[in-house]
Amino acid sequence: MRKLLILCLAFLLMILAACGTEGNSSTEKTSASSNEKNANKETFTFAMSGVYPPLNFKKDGNLTGFDVEIGTEIANRLGMEPKPMTNPWETIIQGLKANKYDAIIGSMTATPERDKQVDFTNPYYLSGAQIFIAEGNTEIRSKEDLAGKTIGVIQASTWKDMAEELSDQVKGYPGDVNALQDLVAGRVDAVITDKIVGLNAKNEKGLKIEAVGELLNEDRVSVAVQEGNTELAEKINKAIQSMIDDGTYEEISMKWFNENIMSK
Repeated sequence: MRKLLILCLAFLLMILAACGTEGNSSTEKTSASSNEKNANKETFTFAMSGVYPPLNFKKDGNLTGFDVEIGTEIANRLGMEPKPMTNPWETIIQGLKANKYDAIIGSMTATPERDKQVDFTNPYYLSGAQIFIAEGNTEIRSKEDLAGKTIGVIQASTWKDMAEELSDQVKGYPGDVNALQDLVAGRVDAVITDKIVGLNAKNEKGLKIEAVGELLNEDRVSVAVQEGNTELAEKINKAIQSMIDDGTYEEISMKWFNENIMSK
């Protein structure tokens, strides 16, 4: 009887041990499956120079700016994990072609020359040559009003050529900010510069200026993907359009520029 009792206890311990092993195995499988799922989660890696505020720059060691938020929102709408990164501008297209990242979201203008190397999406903002005047100026409302007015521009720029077609009074400056500061001081009547540069000077530096008239030329700033990757380009186009449709795009734009920069 005693021997039978010992055998029964031994058998019971074997069953309990087997159950414990099975439970641990199940837990280990669940943990492994979870780790594998996290490891395989797709990321959307997008590059920029990181030195172009307020579009993309580093603050407290972290990338931020309009481009970063747009790229992050695109990734979210693709169901992917956003991963912004920096790359020197002079080699940013080469990095894309070498598979270092999935896309360039770094305020790159879609040009015919660049289009030979990459594919571009629809634009995610519009920029170009813009006329800026001092706040309160009611005389200049369009490019036709610039005849005979003093226009400030960066020296040796395409904007200088534009200005000379509109007025015989053109003043050259070493930089945009210099020209815009003179605009506020009343030393020039208008300044022609990049739309985004002017808006940034207005918002970040507090210059009392305003944009008038339509863009003198249009830069279609777009997302660049590898040449031939039409599937990703189309997905990004749909993501951008959905952001515009539901108001998310305007919300991001207003945060950084106090206006919708998709508008001309």
